[in-house]
Amino acid sequence: MYSEKVMDHFQNPRNMGEIEDPSGVGTVGNAKCGDIMRMFLKIDESGVIREAKFKTFGCGAAVATSSMATELVKGKTVQEALQVTNRAVMEALDGLPPVKVHCSLLAEESIHAALWDYAERNGIVIEGLEKPKADIGEM
Repeated sequence: MYSEKVMDHFQNPRNMGEIEDPSGVGTVGNAKCGDIMRMFLKIDESGVIREAKFKTFGCGAAVATSSMATELVKGKTVQEALQVTNRAVMEALDGLPPVKVHCSLLAEESIHAALWDYAERNGIVIEGLEKPKADIGEM
């Protein structure tokens, strides 16, 4: 059912936890399945993501997609991170079962929500970034 990479990221998640004094934080959730994802980003003065962490309440696929999403954005510029799609997350994990595709969408949305928060905190506009639909606030 799950690829080896999904199982590895679920059993050995990368970058789990919080960042003290983050540059941006995004929290998204899926009311249907109950998954909640919070992404923390530390972005340097040149716009490069130096650190990414997550806290996720949800199934194994939600944890795995959160873990992979943090790996995919670290070291990227804000603009490059904006291009990390749910498809990229799924491909990096060697796929997800159809009923778990929504977890990869949450991962993409949590990146966007954290970038939105970063932009708001810094009074900047990130080209191509739209206001998150589902930032659910405190977890």
